[in-house]
Parts: sequence; structure tokens; C-alpha cells
Amino acid sequence: MMYPFLTLDDETEIVHSELLDNNEVKVYVEKPDAKDCFHHMTCYLPAYRLDEVVGFNENEVDRYLSIIRSTAHLIMEFSRGGGFEYAANF
Repeated sequence: MMYPFLTLDDETEIVHSELLDNNEVKVYVEKPDAKDCFHHMTCYLPAYRLDEVVGFNENEVDRYLSIIRSTAHLIMEFSRGGGFEYAANF
């Protein structure tokens, strides 16, 4: 299951999985694009291992990785408890 985490001002969505059996969390970044439909990338925490970067340039990848790094502790915590909405009791 994937849980919503963050929507940025450029319409980029960041979502994350529950804690996986291998103690990783899948973080998926997706941004709508008029030409290509969607650009996306996957990052696995806690190693910040990138997989499947499609459509993002190096600066965009760096920007999104910076956001993921600065919020990784929250993502890891929320992955254990059912996402942000569960953790925030919404």
C-alpha cells in the first residue's frame, strides 16, 4: 500500500509505502508533464537507493532527494504506523 505524504507547489506528489519485509520504505515521486504525461522516480530508504528515474533532470532529482533526505525520519516513522493520516489521527 502507498500512503500520500507531500504535494509540492509544482504539483509533484510524494508517496511512500509501509515498512517492507526487508526494512526498506519505497518513496515514489511523480510529477505531471504536459508532453510526457508523468515524470517519476523511486527512492528506497534508508539507503536512498534510486530506481527508475524517468523524465527528471539532474537538478530535479537533487531537489527531490533533498526533500526526501530532510523528511526521511518522518517517512520512516509514518511507514510503521499507516501513513501520515493514521499518525496524525485524521
